Amino acid sequence: MTPLRLLSVSVGKPRIIGAVHGEPVVSGIAKHPVTDDIVQVSATSITGDAQADLTVHGGADKAVYVYPSDHWPWWKEEHGLPCAPATFGENLTLHGADETQIHIGDRFRWGDVVIEVSQPRGPCYKLAFHARADAPALMTLSGRCGWYCRVLAPGNAPSHGTLERVHKSESPSVRDAFFAAYNPRAAQALRKAVHDAPALAEDWRFAVARRLATAPDSNF
Repeated sequence: MTPLRLLSVSVGKPRIIGAVHGEPVVSGIAKHPVTDDIVQVSATSITGDAQADLTVHGGADKAVYVYPSDHWPWWKEEHGLPCAPATFGENLTLHGADETQIHIGDRFRWGDVVIEVSQPRGPCYKLAFHARADAPALMTLSGRCGWYCRVLAPGNAPSHGTLERVHKSESPSVRDAFFAAYNPRAAQALRKAVHDAPALAEDWRFAVARRLATAPDSNF
């Protein structure tokens, strides 16, 4: 695989993005591209980034969220949603691969930093406030979800340039891992393969395990 092109690094702090039943919705999903040439990356985040609800966002397995700009034409041409860096609340906007080409456990070098793909992104209702009301449903149906990474080697990283894959995993792709948890018609064999992926985040492993226990065996 050729190196992935880094279009933008985006960060943001939690703020009110809307309201539900009169109660404010607070989220760190509204991010903005950094202007510095170099960013500092720790084991759990990029400097300047934070999450509101740490029970479902952030942490070591979801330290960096990546979204491919390769999907922008689909969102705009098929669904009328113009896209730009951080449209989906991602930290890294990359070009050159999508969820079918990236696998759980793939590792990338980003400046001094090494990151490892840990799980797909599970869309939540806050994406509807940030992007558009139907964005979570469209992401769920299409599997155009992006992926989270854990940080194996913290350090300094450029805000533009490339990411080089330094380890190609034999585990299922991000797309397969997404559908193993979200598509009720996914085959049990696929779910088992995803569940047993060594680098898969525990939260996603649990979600796939629930499907293994309750969903009938079927194919896409």
